[in-house]
Amino acid sequence: MPGPDAAFWQQRFESDDTPWDRGAPSPQLLRWLDEGALPPCRIAVPGCGSGWDAVELARRGFKVTAVDLVLAACDRTRARALAAGVQLEVVQADMLAWRPREPFDAVFEQTCLCAIHPFHWSGYARAMQAWIRSDGALWALFMQQPRTSAVDEGRLEGPPYHCDVAAMHLLFPGESWAWPEPPLAKVPHPAGWHELAVCLRRRV
Repeated sequence: MPGPDAAFWQQRFESDDTPWDRGAPSPQLLRWLDEGALPPCRIAVPGCGSGWDAVELARRGFKVTAVDLVLAACDRTRARALAAGVQLEVVQADMLAWRPREPFDAVFEQTCLCAIHPFHWSGYARAMQAWIRSDGALWALFMQQPRTSAVDEGRLEGPPYHCDVAAMHLLFPGESWAWPEPPLAKVPHPAGWHELAVCLRRRV
């Protein structure tokens, strides 16, 4: 199986080598919440990591299920929820294989897809179809980190893997997902990357 495995991510958390972690909820998530664009609902956070976003959603009245591949991330999320005094469900599972008992109203995606090798992105898209109810929404931040080696040598390098917008349209096609008109909001990251923010509404 190409790409990083559970042992890779466990080691990253254990050594605190987590440059994607802002140490706070995503500013775009806070913007969506403060504007009322994303109202309280049943929501999943795949690749929950240290739990910043999951805990913020729970604090705002959402019914949250946080999912991560590795124990270290799940433990961090549980500890952060306990410290914040909020309730949420934490599931340690492979996001590509795990399925909820019933579909969610929404999913908040941030630094999960870009952590998965592109060979497995189709599995992620199938998971989102199963996770999100009809007319539910995928609130996503697509990582933008093109590398010269990709253009010059055809390499797939990561994580994070570059989530090219054309590839995202193929992964979440218009017949199944309603896309907003560009331009998409650009969200800078302290690590020097940026993300493109999009809400995809599931059609079918």
